[in-house]
Amino acid sequence: MDEEEKITELYKDYWNYMIEKNIEGLRGLMYSDYYLYHMTGVKQPVDEFLNGLKNEIFNYYSAEHDDIIVKVYGDEATMIGKSRVVAAVYGGGKGSWRLQGDFTLRKENGNWKFTSSRASTY
Repeated sequence: MDEEEKITELYKDYWNYMIEKNIEGLRGLMYSDYYLYHMTGVKQPVDEFLNGLKNEIFNYYSAEHDDIIVKVYGDEATMIGKSRVVAAVYGGGKGSWRLQGDFTLRKENGNWKFTSSRASTY
């Protein structure tokens, strides 16, 4: 499996863990200084983000991937994932979203992990 395929699998794992609310699985995919920029512009550290998932502020039910573009630059990489997601967040109703995640990654000791992501729609 080449580096692009490994990162593509990480993205799929990310969404599976989000749907399963597998907090430890997600934590294993992210560096401790990972942060997420929400569509609202809020910058959220990893622990706050994972607590929101655990406490059902963020609820994800399914994700179908339309496109995953990976670019590797040595031990760093970028990935844009486009997925159709069914979710309910911040107390809102369940709805379908076309979510794009712009991720950065770093490879250490042979393993890729997410360093940041920025959420938007497409």
